[in-house]
Amino acid sequence: MTEIFDDSVLEQVPIPKQYYVEPNQIEIAGLQTAYRRKGPDGGNGEPVLFLHGNNYTRMWLPLYERLAQSVDLIAPEHPGFGETPTPPWPLNFDELVLHYDEFRERLGVDEVHLVGYDLGGWLAAEFASFYPRQVKSLTLITPMGLRLPDHPLIDVFKLPPDGLVQREFNDKSAMDVVTQDPNSFEETVFRYGEMSTFGTLVWAPRYNLALERRLQRLKCPSLVIQAEDDRIIPNQLAERYAEILPNASLTQIPETGHAICIERPEETADAIIKFVTGGSS
Repeated sequence: MTEIFDDSVLEQVPIPKQYYVEPNQIEIAGLQTAYRRKGPDGGNGEPVLFLHGNNYTRMWLPLYERLAQSVDLIAPEHPGFGETPTPPWPLNFDELVLHYDEFRERLGVDEVHLVGYDLGGWLAAEFASFYPRQVKSLTLITPMGLRLPDHPLIDVFKLPPDGLVQREFNDKSAMDVVTQDPNSFEETVFRYGEMSTFGTLVWAPRYNLALERRLQRLKCPSLVIQAEDDRIIPNQLAERYAEILPNASLTQIPETGHAICIERPEETADAIIKFVTGGSS
């Protein structure tokens, strides 16, 4: 029988149409991990570890560039996302927490300001709950990870790709900044791979019942950033995080949907910078 599908396509990483920057690579437990890092001139910025969400990998986004003007921004790509391959070990949140703890150690960073968006917000909360002494501050942007029976998440796996993007963005003009060619076979296969990784992590359950209790271990200040009208993750989820996190504050970026980091990168970055630097930047 003639082979009509080449498995090697799954290993190809297409280059985005905008904002691509060649990543650094570091081996973590045998896995080549892609990351990008940049800080202010002089190298005196606070170390900030940014954990991305379910999408918009492979790019040095305007949000990152804005942050890097004031902080030492470290933006890795999770196993199975971007230019970090899917690992041979079981993929779950516990393994990712261990992965990023070793990542932090390998970079020689003792304590970090931890920032997570969407899926990365859930991961950041998990990391902070296990390693609170390594977290100087915690920022969660439209995070996942908690169970709110009265405000369930949208089932993104039931949405067609264009429907998912439409729900993410309230400012449709911002979509062109990061959306890739919908007619590209390579891009479609690549996103299928990332969504498969996402599904492996969150399919069932889509929350961690132990997280509320574990987050009580934190002593660092926390900031929760919510969108004005999030049509993917209910705003009540961000509000719940702000309620249960010790020493937490909640802020909202106006005129934003779930793609808050793309729609309002400057406002989002400035909120993080002010929080991380104590208003000194």
